[in-house]
Amino acid sequence: MLPSRTEAGHLVEAGLWSQNVGLVQLLGLCPLLAVSTGAVNALGMGVATLLALLGTNVAIALIRRLSVNEVRIPAFVMVIAAVVTSIELAMHAFLPELHKVLGIFLPLIVTNCAILGRAEAFASRADPLRAALDALGMGLGFLGVLLLLGLLREGIGQGSVFAGAGALLGLPALELQFSSHRLLIAALPPGAFVLLGLLIAARQRWLQRPQRVHSVGAAPAHPSKQT
Repeated sequence: MLPSRTEAGHLVEAGLWSQNVGLVQLLGLCPLLAVSTGAVNALGMGVATLLALLGTNVAIALIRRLSVNEVRIPAFVMVIAAVVTSIELAMHAFLPELHKVLGIFLPLIVTNCAILGRAEAFASRADPLRAALDALGMGLGFLGVLLLLGLLREGIGQGSVFAGAGALLGLPALELQFSSHRLLIAALPPGAFVLLGLLIAARQRWLQRPQRVHSVGAAPAHPSKQT
């Protein structure tokens, strides 16, 4: 049975916002913090993770009735490893410079808790179409946080965005230099933790804003007694 438009929208929205991998579930933080030194690196890792999520979710949904409980997790890991290896080989063939920059973090997508978690929690219990929608939402949510963090770290730390995009992606130069003032800590590991914490705090603040406005604008239930 095909998912309704409401159900499909809910699956995608959950990954993008309410159950965002990076801001809510806090999974996959190793590549999120390590690779987000620049926008190009973040974009490459985000797209690779999205493709890995999509491929593994669909594959596991297709074989969910064939795998027994005793070997379920090893079977999932084998599927994830096969998909990630295919993505890594394709990137090595078509984007060798980006593959070199991402280094060990590309094959380490196999150990990303977000991918194995979605395989166990959703794909193994859903049909391929719903599994694909779940992977699309979760992958785009992770890609969005990774890219935003990369833009912030590169912009604040280097005063530019998409530096080296031409060489890494095989495209014309896309670098935008907008400031000569640099805050080096943003490009270092402590800056990644601080900026991610600020993004999480900003999301929480946004969620609490309607409640605060409602409580301030509401009239008191019982007027104060005059003495």
